[in-house]
Amino acid sequence: MAGNSQRRGRRLTSKSGAPKGTGGKNKDSLAGRGRTLPADERPWHKAYSGTEKLPQRTAWKQDKERRAAAEEGRAPKIGNPGTKDTTWGKGTRAGVPLKGGKGKSGGRGGPRVAPGRKANPAKDSPELLVGRNPVLESLRTQVPATALYTAQGIDVDDRVKEIVRTAADRGIAILEVSRAELDRMTGGVLHQGVGLQVPPFAYEPFDDLVTAALEQAAPLLVALDGVTDPRNLGAVIRSAAAFGAQGVFVPERRAAGITATAWRTSAGAAARVPVAQVTNLTRSLKACKEAGFVVVGLDADGQTDLYDLEAAVGPLVVVVGSEGRGLSRLVGETCDLTVSIPMVSDVESLNASVAAAVTLAEVARRRSVEA
Repeated sequence: MAGNSQRRGRRLTSKSGAPKGTGGKNKDSLAGRGRTLPADERPWHKAYSGTEKLPQRTAWKQDKERRAAAEEGRAPKIGNPGTKDTTWGKGTRAGVPLKGGKGKSGGRGGPRVAPGRKANPAKDSPELLVGRNPVLESLRTQVPATALYTAQGIDVDDRVKEIVRTAADRGIAILEVSRAELDRMTGGVLHQGVGLQVPPFAYEPFDDLVTAALEQAAPLLVALDGVTDPRNLGAVIRSAAAFGAQGVFVPERRAAGITATAWRTSAGAAARVPVAQVTNLTRSLKACKEAGFVVVGLDADGQTDLYDLEAAVGPLVVVVGSEGRGLSRLVGETCDLTVSIPMVSDVESLNASVAAAVTLAEVARRRSVEA
């Protein structure tokens, strides 16, 4: 009908919708992102058959499928890890091609990911620590590392020279990659042309942590309740090492774990202080109490002044609350007592890592006086 193209409420899109088989309206968003990886090249899929280290969760999936297949009397529908090459070529080391190097990526070890796609690393996969100062500090403090990546054409200053020299002295592989590849590996984070690959952190079993602490003359542990900033975690670990704590334990969920950032902030202390992850923090604190520890929580409204903490000289667990809400209700109820740090009235509460450092320093002081 004449004039219908100007009527109000007219349809602006085709009734038929997106053409079948074209990817529909999302097709254009996938342009230039490369091919979709098949199941046997996806580290998170039970059909994974790659040559890289098998992630823990993938191994669990495959084991679950094996058990199910055995019960049903059929062949398991899983991959055969180690049978399919899923790595890029090894590229170069300090500008020199490595034996067997191949591929157009500039070379790096690790899972092959389609161009333009950002990998979702497995929980137990290595991490990249980036930036000239952080990388240099980490190498100086002996943070464990498996590879150093440098961008081609990097502006070489004194820091870069020391980074490369220190990595070479420690026997760390030095791989030169294109700047675009390093951008992709770091997810677009400012890297200044260098990246240090650190391995997944090896957490201590909680029972071993408690047992080892009780073997010391003055057992002292630190627990973190929902601390989500890895920098705070690293700073607490550093303070724990400085003031004689035998270990730190954190929840597995809704809390920071040992990442590259935590490694750097701890200034290498994470390599010396055992850290455990626990499924249930409240249950773990109760286990510590049964083992003879006194559990004290840091709280701005705590009933005991830090300078009056007589329990500091015995087996002690110091619980540090999260950056915002402090101690959770259940954790607070589990603590034997809550402790406050005396401050000038118009000063706000301290940062979690600073509060932990002040408390551990006072505990160490009281113990030295008693000794």
